[in-house]
Amino acid sequence: MTGLDLIDRKIVAELMRDATLPIAQIADKAGLSQTPCWKRIQKLEALGVLTGRVALADPAKLGFGLTIFVGIEAPDHSPDWREAFARAVDSIPEIMEVYRMAGELDYLLRIAVADMAAYDALYKRLTDAVPIKNVTSHFAMERMKFTTAYPVDTKSR
Repeated sequence: MTGLDLIDRKIVAELMRDATLPIAQIADKAGLSQTPCWKRIQKLEALGVLTGRVALADPAKLGFGLTIFVGIEAPDHSPDWREAFARAVDSIPEIMEVYRMAGELDYLLRIAVADMAAYDALYKRLTDAVPIKNVTSHFAMERMKFTTAYPVDTKSR
């Protein structure tokens, strides 16, 4: 977050902890009055520092009790394959995150499904949609830590 001052950092930290906080509370924690705080939030949104405000949900209570981390090795690295792969993962909503990796794996996916049968169906859908050299699945047994808040410290950088 280069270019952000201490006040911006405090605002971002508070919003990452709880985006439902009233402006008055955020302003108080950042040492501002409400209007300048609101203007800074708008500036942070315009700059793309703040990219959205969402509610977090418990996946198990929504019926997504199985989390799988899937490593993908591509058969080739052509633009056509990459585009087909991007379309395939975009079309499957249970694929929550996709990262292009350096090293042994080409892509790492985080997938949330109800159970093994649902994962098997997703696996078939993905491998039918695009050729894949290798798929390695790692099944999470317990989520020990989860956060969406980056560790923004309150010191100026």
